[in-house]
Amino acid sequence: MGIEGIGARAARKEDRRFITGQGRYTDDMVVAGMKHAAFVRSPHAHARIKGIDKSAAEAMHGVYGVLDGKQLTEDGIGNLICGWMIHSTDGSPMNMGVWRPLADDKVRYVGDAVAIVVAETRDLAREAAEAVIVDYEELPAVTDSLAALEPGAPQIHEAAERNLIFDWEIGDSVPVEEAISDAANVVELEVTNNRLIPNAMEPRAALGVYDAAEEHYTCWTTSQNPHVARLVMSAFYNVAPENKLRVIAPDVGGGFGSKIYIYPEEIVCLWASKRTGVPVKWTAERSESFLTDAHGRDHVSTIKIAFDADNRMTAIKVDTLANIGAYMSLFSSVTPTYLYATLLSGQYNVPNIHANVRTVYTNTAPVDAYRGAGRPEACYLVERAMETAARQLGVSPAELRRINFVKAFPHQTPIIMNYDTGDFEASLDAAMQASDYAGFPARKAEAKARGKLRGIGLSCYIEACGIAPSAAIGSLGAGVGLWESAEVRVNAVGTIEVLTGSHSHGQGHETTFAQIVADRLGVSLDTISVVHGDTDKVQMGMGTYGSRSGAVGMSAVSKAFDKVETKAKKVAAHLLDADEADIVIEEGQLKVSGTNKVLAWHEVTLACYTAHNLPEGMEPGLKETAFFDPANFTFPAGCYVCEVEVDPQTGETDIVQFVAADDFGTIINPMIVEGQVHGGITQGIGQALHEGCVYDPQTGQLLTASYMDYTMPRAADLPNYEVSTTVTPCPSNPLGVKGCGEAGAIGSPPAVINAITDAIGNNDLAMPATPQNVWAALNAN
Repeated sequence: MGIEGIGARAARKEDRRFITGQGRYTDDMVVAGMKHAAFVRSPHAHARIKGIDKSAAEAMHGVYGVLDGKQLTEDGIGNLICGWMIHSTDGSPMNMGVWRPLADDKVRYVGDAVAIVVAETRDLAREAAEAVIVDYEELPAVTDSLAALEPGAPQIHEAAERNLIFDWEIGDSVPVEEAISDAANVVELEVTNNRLIPNAMEPRAALGVYDAAEEHYTCWTTSQNPHVARLVMSAFYNVAPENKLRVIAPDVGGGFGSKIYIYPEEIVCLWASKRTGVPVKWTAERSESFLTDAHGRDHVSTIKIAFDADNRMTAIKVDTLANIGAYMSLFSSVTPTYLYATLLSGQYNVPNIHANVRTVYTNTAPVDAYRGAGRPEACYLVERAMETAARQLGVSPAELRRINFVKAFPHQTPIIMNYDTGDFEASLDAAMQASDYAGFPARKAEAKARGKLRGIGLSCYIEACGIAPSAAIGSLGAGVGLWESAEVRVNAVGTIEVLTGSHSHGQGHETTFAQIVADRLGVSLDTISVVHGDTDKVQMGMGTYGSRSGAVGMSAVSKAFDKVETKAKKVAAHLLDADEADIVIEEGQLKVSGTNKVLAWHEVTLACYTAHNLPEGMEPGLKETAFFDPANFTFPAGCYVCEVEVDPQTGETDIVQFVAADDFGTIINPMIVEGQVHGGITQGIGQALHEGCVYDPQTGQLLTASYMDYTMPRAADLPNYEVSTTVTPCPSNPLGVKGCGEAGAIGSPPAVINAITDAIGNNDLAMPATPQNVWAALNAN
């Protein structure tokens, strides 16, 4: 292994430019003649557009154009799409309403874009946008998913009667009902998974440039998957032919799922550039981000778990109502179905599972995948129910989980997933030991002497990552395949460029992807560059989300380097007059095993390009491409233990200990993995204790539209994390990796709430567990 190869705690190569202020984000991009855009947005949650008066704005000096939805429609720009088809239980396709990039007949949530203003400066664009007068006929609004289904609720889309998008199920309900009827004990719990607003550090932005001479478009954008953005904008939105559209996602300051999607703003900026004849840049204000970035979660669910007389699970039944918001975003249909319900088995051997999921439109921002995407919702539901069950059955929460764990692999669940490998008991044991679980009663007594209520909570999570294979997801309704690509270019002097279809926006790909190659060659990371995010430089790829970059993206790199290595060994064997099977690569050299015959890596690569002495019939050069489509999902899993102290006078919760024991398979860079876990747990704690998106139920106004009202976790709210890993390599990819980017956000919320409810002795507590909510629950009896 090279000194900076797999398993090394190599420092992140990309961090130097970030910490010295040299990162280049979309808002940093400047092109000749560039102008600025502002959007006219609806102040109403639901209204008809009766007319738009643009005259005052158009008359302002320095305004290049004020464009509306009718002009966009006239130019043939298409509707936004949802990329995954879901059918209801009766076989009917989902009821997808029309989403225009600029609303031209009706607005359906506060912030819905109505027009774009292009002006000399950003301030002028905003001023001119305020001068646009839109005549609205205000309509009744509905923000709550249950209320949206009621008779007489406001009709948001004509295509969806009573606002129902689909009524979907998975599993067999008959044996589930029989198991519940025959059960020794049934535990039932109703759970709300609170709506979240992503709040990536960098707001969304877009710069659209139309080159009339070449009839070519370029879009700089804050995207997690630039190739998919190009595909969708060309094939579905009719912005430009794919070969005439370049999409560049430069440095991106966080995504968490909210930058997967193609939003109206990218489309409109490109279109407006052609319409006005100038490059058009838009950067969201933070208030726009609150209003228009895709929100996350927002489920109301009921779960029933049946147990036999030995406390073994015999069935799970789930009913979920998911709020999709005003429009169906790109992954909005799959998040509450195949990314959610297929994980309701958790880490447990449950023979019978049935889930029913209904999705509804409301007059709120669209809801889509947010860090974990369906997996946090499933884990929260199951793990809250398991903790509740342990209390009702009078058994140890740890031991109830242990006796129900899946112990033999591969394991086929009754809801599609086939768990390929794992050791759930190892994670549980590691977490219990690290947290001194057995010593908790003494700590609880000591806290009581100080007037505090101490509680402990467990969460045993599992997630499905990689989202593959493509043929399988295609059969379930996916609009695209979810393979990944890579190209390894070796230059004549031996330096290497790795081109990946994955996109890095905080994950450290420029380091970890280089470590894959460094490990194989035994060379310095400084000789390896990783290129991503530009559709003109990198071959077609599917981007970064769902913790897929390691399992799928790195595997493509590994496969491409397999081809490079094979050719390099052929050349070395030819030059050293040796058998190819005897060539080994170590410490940047190609050697004949058992001899002193050796060539430096750069000598072999130079020989590939001078082509003076290559094996007969071999082409010059050293560059290879690979596509990787895994045979199965990967299944990261682990156990989290949270310990809290609650002040009974104020309801304030202090997390005094948080232990995470994860199984991510092979770990490429432990330091980066630990950072991912820390960040995920922090977001999970944010959901559990602080964050909650709230709309006014009458007007549809977003009440948590700034950091004054939407509470984010801060350093003082967080404990020191103790993290560790166990390793069961994944068998479905060449590296054995499983993925780590979402685990912390999946496993932490139920651990926190389980700990608080243990402390206060009341299981009826919803997220966010603010001091007010905790105090109310504590004093409810």
